[in-house]
Amino acid sequence: MAAPPERRCWEREQARLKAGVVEQDTEEWQKDPNFAGLERVGGVDLSYIKGDDTSACASLVVLSYPALQVLYEDCRMVAVTAPYVAGFLAFREVPFLVEAVQRLQQEEPKLRPQVLLVDGNGLLHHRGFGVACHLGVLTDLPCIGVAKNLLQVDGLARDELHREQIRSLQRSGDTFPLTGTSGRVLGMVLRSYNNSSKPLYISVGHRVSLDTAVRLVRSCCRYRVPEPIRQADIRSREYIRKQLCAPLEVRPARPESKKETELEDESDT
Repeated sequence: MAAPPERRCWEREQARLKAGVVEQDTEEWQKDPNFAGLERVGGVDLSYIKGDDTSACASLVVLSYPALQVLYEDCRMVAVTAPYVAGFLAFREVPFLVEAVQRLQQEEPKLRPQVLLVDGNGLLHHRGFGVACHLGVLTDLPCIGVAKNLLQVDGLARDELHREQIRSLQRSGDTFPLTGTSGRVLGMVLRSYNNSSKPLYISVGHRVSLDTAVRLVRSCCRYRVPEPIRQADIRSREYIRKQLCAPLEVRPARPESKKETELEDESDT
């Protein structure tokens, strides 16, 4: 099957934006073992209407830290027009998330998150620029990629060795690095919750180190999925349920759009 004509433009855009990714901690709170100074953690998600891959709810939530209480919520129905192409999901979805961050900045600037947890990958990506990197560079917010499935890049595979390493994660907080055949550590596998043997795949998005990303995600987990992403998912699905009982108003997509991840669609608790 021929690649869509957008692909070359998207590749050039990814390469251009990738030059702006910062893989180190940039904030004072990141340097503190207990994240002193961190007060607001955001989470984003898109949920689709079942059987319709063009109608979705874009959700942004901001939680207090460390209490993880919801301070702000923004759910909007959107029309997704960009085609899905593996490795370019950000162009389908990120514009709606950027708009949500911009609305927050205009309406409640004091609630602007100090970091965003993104349902997808960051540097753990075919071209080292997943949705968490894309959103981070466009918003200039620290971003962390949190995926539920392994994206098989740079020799990484869901083989028996990988499954054995997952079984070795006995307790919440246990980790092992994802090292590609290039020798580069692309992310970290984290057992985030004692009651779930399914791990999370953490990767750097923007303005955060991998170590900080893993520690923060772990500290935000009441269940398997970190609370900011979990709340964004729950609220977007609930918003869709309410909209289906009323006439649906779906906003048109901008010509440029996308998010990046190979994730399960379930809501894990």
